[in-house]
Amino acid sequence: MSKALASFALIFVLVFAQTSSARAEPVSIVAFGDSLTQGFGLRAENGFVPQLADWLKVNSTEAGAIRVINAGVSGDTTAGGAARVDWTLTDDVDGMIVALGGNDLLRGIDPAVSRANLEKILQAAATRDVPVLLVGLVATANMGPSFKQAFDQMYSDLSAQYDTLYVRDFFIGLLEPDGTVDRDKVRARMQLDGIHPNKDGVRDIVQGLGPAVIELIAQARSRG
Repeated sequence: MSKALASFALIFVLVFAQTSSARAEPVSIVAFGDSLTQGFGLRAENGFVPQLADWLKVNSTEAGAIRVINAGVSGDTTAGGAARVDWTLTDDVDGMIVALGGNDLLRGIDPAVSRANLEKILQAAATRDVPVLLVGLVATANMGPSFKQAFDQMYSDLSAQYDTLYVRDFFIGLLEPDGTVDRDKVRARMQLDGIHPNKDGVRDIVQGLGPAVIELIAQARSRG
């Protein structure tokens, strides 16, 4: 082997080793939300975060470990999220799923207030260059048309403003392919309170959100 060829081979080995090492670096994703994220009413292994982690092991082709951190707090509002986001975004967080607003909706909090709180959360992530998957909710019609429009639209508006990944509805996995609702199916996927999903509901929710989470992981790895 010539010296030139030997040198090229050595460079190739070093570059390949560095690339493989970089790809093997673990990625930490924090799931930042309320009781839907925390896993209210479920055994620990049946909650959103454990089921998402299991789904990613099967469905993600990303090299290296993927760690999903449960930062769901039952009863939390967007105000609570804005208050704790700075200490949640530690240096080891590579990406963030933001799924807040359900308790704001239940309490009838002015969507302008919720929007301002969500913006604080997205600003904190942007300052740290942490990519975000923003997961919205769809307000019920009984809140009135103006409330519903403002609530539903705040997620898409903020996603566009902060260039985040976006899923319109946390419960997307419970919807039919055409976006309609099979009420019997949804009822069978919910706990008795009609608000929180049971373990089968979480499974379907994870399947619905999973592809967007894989996109988030890819963004996080590219920035790392």
